[in-house]
Amino acid sequence: MRGRDLHARNTATSWGWVARGLHWAVAALVIFQLGLGVSMVRLVSDPLRQFPLYQTHKSWGFVIFALVSARLGWRLLNRAPADPPAMPRWQRRAAHATHGLLYALLLALPLSGWVSASASPTQDLFGIPNMVFDWFALPDPWVPGDARLADLAAWAHTAAAVALVLLLAPHVGGAVSHRRDGVLARMTFGR
Repeated sequence: MRGRDLHARNTATSWGWVARGLHWAVAALVIFQLGLGVSMVRLVSDPLRQFPLYQTHKSWGFVIFALVSARLGWRLLNRAPADPPAMPRWQRRAAHATHGLLYALLLALPLSGWVSASASPTQDLFGIPNMVFDWFALPDPWVPGDARLADLAAWAHTAAAVALVLLLAPHVGGAVSHRRDGVLARMTFGR
């Protein structure tokens, strides 16, 4: 960042380091979680090997939920940089809609995973708490043992993951396509 003064708060033309840090932390964790989620369900069939993977997945899901919540709070306190003046109206609308859906999915994924795990008959059978890194247990918002609710939440979790993957392509593609007008630089190392 030689010669550039990167501030914590957003400016009219760029994201501050707090918004950037939260963005990239969530992005890295989402990629990790998608890989872990697929591998623990599709590649590991032994329940004894799956259990710690699920616990890790739940823990990082909680972290993503906390980071996304912090990012939304920070966003309420800091206006987003203005869109480039030359950006067509349809692109602005598409970008804002994509961002709104990304935020919704980033909140829905951990919540649906939590509901699924909390309502799981397996959790009821074995009395397994939803631990976050063995630091603390998440409360169970529903009575464990509700297979119908657990299945519905698991379906919603999978559907949200697929939707997130599908939205990442236009999100990344849009950012890369705007590298010349400074949109990409605002969230990376530029102004």
